[in-house]
Amino acid sequence: MASPKLFTPFKLAELELPNRIVISPMCQYSADGEGSMTDWHTIHLGQLALSGAGLLIIEASAVAEAGRITPGDVGLYSDANEQAMARTLASVRAHSPMPIGIQLGHAGRKASCQAPWEGGKQLSLEAGGWQTLAPSDVPYQDDQRPPQAMTLDDIDALKADFVAAAKRAERLGFDLIELHAAHGYLLHQFLSPLSNQREDAYGGSLENRMRLVLEIFEAVREVFPADKPVGIRISGSDWVEGGWDLEQSVALAQALDARGCSFIDCSGGGLDPRQALDVGPSYQVPFARRMKQEVAMPVIAVGLITEPEQAEGIVFSGEADAVALARGMLFDPRWPWHAAAKLGASVHAPKQYLRSQPHTLKGLFG
Repeated sequence: MASPKLFTPFKLAELELPNRIVISPMCQYSADGEGSMTDWHTIHLGQLALSGAGLLIIEASAVAEAGRITPGDVGLYSDANEQAMARTLASVRAHSPMPIGIQLGHAGRKASCQAPWEGGKQLSLEAGGWQTLAPSDVPYQDDQRPPQAMTLDDIDALKADFVAAAKRAERLGFDLIELHAAHGYLLHQFLSPLSNQREDAYGGSLENRMRLVLEIFEAVREVFPADKPVGIRISGSDWVEGGWDLEQSVALAQALDARGCSFIDCSGGGLDPRQALDVGPSYQVPFARRMKQEVAMPVIAVGLITEPEQAEGIVFSGEADAVALARGMLFDPRWPWHAAAKLGASVHAPKQYLRSQPHTLKGLFG
């Protein structure tokens, strides 16, 4: 019997993945306060790397200190960050062959906040917060201090920060880079007319609002090895009238496709607290479905994908080339094992766990 499509090999540029299950970047807010990974990340990433998924993308890593969402965010802007990340990666890679990518981003006006379990509110300057940056001096919420509108020099510095982080990612041997232009963070802020009220070359028209994302993609693509994928995560819609929407997302995707983007990961929302959406199974998959009709690059779908049959249906029907799971993987770090068992496929497992294979599922661990 043919293997379920979810468990067939899949290529992103020259990177071959054993299956079409991607572990999404998931913020842990557990760095050391200076942006460097800790033992928590070794434990967290280690268990996910034993899951049998096709690709693991580590959490959004800030390209500048001011780009962290919280003081506990991981960064890749200093030698100390790079050295700590190298230690974590060495431990994970010693026991797992899973390809590992990194998501690079900057929180913009959504920076300088508490960890979610502490309330998630913006930190005051007196409590260890910092001045945030954004395309315009429009705060995320009315009760927050306004961000500083970025000058052209600030924009040039941001591009240099992305390039420097990409070079560090190359030295660390990452298999892939995903640029974070979703969830209301800085690159998304430049895209949306709700947060970008500039009147220069980076604001106003759709072409101008897309300019920074395209420039950063080109700059990162130039310094990261040509045979390794550079892709992007976007929010397909702000779900707010007058904001970023699917048609603008298509225009951005087509512009990126023409520039050799390796994949697009279609999420949604996060830019404006007024967003109105109905959350349910596969609720963001329509973004991916549309992208599949509009671009040649591979498309990854997200959005409450929790069941094996659901994931198989998405890739089998051609709505997306792969699916990405986040919270579902935290809840069940062996989700790919269980999906393979249910769909009649095989999956990689470490030799130390081979004896866990149920007697009724011979061949599960291929």
